[in-house]
Amino acid sequence: MNTLLSTFSASVSELKKNPSRLIEQSDGEPIVILNHNKPTAYLVPAKQYEQMMEQLDDLSLAQTIKEREGEKPRAKEVSLDEL
Repeated sequence: MNTLLSTFSASVSELKKNPSRLIEQSDGEPIVILNHNKPTAYLVPAKQYEQMMEQLDDLSLAQTIKEREGEKPRAKEVSLDEL
């Protein structure tokens, strides 16, 4: 059994019939799209998707910072004038 990560679901055929109505009915919540009763996609409001992408970007940056902190002891200090 697949776990559905949304409280609102619709079939692919429902999505094809009237996508605007589904978006309106979901009231800003993600919609899991089912194909033969199995999750095939999630329809997420644009604003929520943008926030998710920002969070992933922030997570990636934090990971890079953490990795580079280990390089700090090998770093050479320079002044802005030397650059």
